[in-house]
Amino acid sequence: MVSTRLSRLEGHRRKFLAVIDGTPECQRAVHYAGRRAKNSNGGLVLIYVIPEGDFQQWLGVEEIMRAEAREEAEAIIAKAAQSVRETAGIEPETVIREGKATEQINALIEEDRDIAVLVLAAGSAKDGPGPLVSSVAGRAATFPIPVTILPDTLTNEELDALA
Repeated sequence: MVSTRLSRLEGHRRKFLAVIDGTPECQRAVHYAGRRAKNSNGGLVLIYVIPEGDFQQWLGVEEIMRAEAREEAEAIIAKAAQSVRETAGIEPETVIREGKATEQINALIEEDRDIAVLVLAAGSAKDGPGPLVSSVAGRAATFPIPVTILPDTLTNEELDALA
């Protein structure tokens, strides 16, 4: 299902979406997305998805583990947002969700019709570009918005030049 994007309508602006997932390459995606947002007078949304299924314990323990995971997510996304403020000079929106990453990313894209581009960075590991890049690339034909995948070989200076 392709949903209408609102980013080009009056009162709306195009937003770039970057995923915070703790991988080294996500920092490059955030850097590039922040620059693209700044250079195009757009916005930046950062999403962190707490994996589901990490809390299958007794109720009291589950609540503590969930709270700890939330605190960790808030700290990680706050650090990424601060990096964007320092390098791009813009204030990103931050979203923390719990569940499967691809499902939560799709849900956010569906909910926020101003999100117009998903920015991912490929990893350099021997086992491939990373699970999120592989997942999205595997269904690129049906993905609701364009996806920018940054190669692992580009430096921040090269990313700046492209942004």
